[in-house]
Amino acid sequence: MDSLLSNFASPVVLAFVLGIVAKVVKSDLEIPRTIYQGISIYLLLAIGLKGGVELSKTPFNEFFLPAGITLFLGVLTPLIAFAVLKYIGKMDLTNSAAVAAHYGSVSVVTFIASVSYLEAQGENPEGFMPTLVAILEIPGIIVALLIPQIANKNGGSFKKALHEVITGSSIVLLLGGLIIGYIAGPVKFESVSPFFVSGFQGALVIFLLELGMVTAKRLQDLRKVGFFLVGFGILIPIFHGVLAIWLGLMAGLSIAGAAVLAAMVSSGSYIAAPAAVRIALPKASPTLYLTASLGITFPFNIALGIPLYYVIAQWLGG
Repeated sequence: MDSLLSNFASPVVLAFVLGIVAKVVKSDLEIPRTIYQGISIYLLLAIGLKGGVELSKTPFNEFFLPAGITLFLGVLTPLIAFAVLKYIGKMDLTNSAAVAAHYGSVSVVTFIASVSYLEAQGENPEGFMPTLVAILEIPGIIVALLIPQIANKNGGSFKKALHEVITGSSIVLLLGGLIIGYIAGPVKFESVSPFFVSGFQGALVIFLLELGMVTAKRLQDLRKVGFFLVGFGILIPIFHGVLAIWLGLMAGLSIAGAAVLAAMVSSGSYIAAPAAVRIALPKASPTLYLTASLGITFPFNIALGIPLYYVIAQWLGG
């Protein structure tokens, strides 16, 4: 319970709440787009660099099983989401696949927030976790987009969507940073670590302030999506998170690593997945998939989900 409550005192969460409040009271607060884009590049590259440095120090046998589990979850979770949406929620095939693509991929910001939260608790997740983010981001989108492609009802270009995902800035920066960090190693990374390590938390606060404002703009859409999608956006992430914790602990992850994996697997993408869905499933409704991932699941995970996964990981791994 202390872990759940302490998350609300985090500057990251409070900045997110401030962003929501600013838009609710109709403040003229805005983060210039160029600054937001610059911070996004900084955060993604910093994650990749630090992950690459840690990966260079990690024996392959410690990384192999967690990577395999992550890939497995990346394939399984969109299938679970699609089945729930299509057969329980009675959503049409195109929108079911579109929403499932978001829940098969990953929110990098949720990952960043989870690592930040656990480090504040005195925990140290495995250094190779950023590599798992890169592994998780693409397979879920591919699996979900294949469903309507097989049914020949999507009317979009799967090949073009796949290219959009793989060459997207988040993947390029994460993988590029990982490669640079891996080659440089801990000694040569020291020369740039003051910039990429010391300034990370401050940049994250500004980033979450912006996302709070973006989220607030989607809150009005909650009335349109119905109670089912609201419940889906909370309960399915919890189910995915518990599954990730169980499998992560079996794969040898620490309690902190399993909690971070849960935050990753439970999150809904709102960068790579929307870009791919917009191309491959042009008839899908943005109100459904963006409101679910950004308006429901993202704020739930930031405020309650991350500390909840940590508590569950402690319980299962204790």
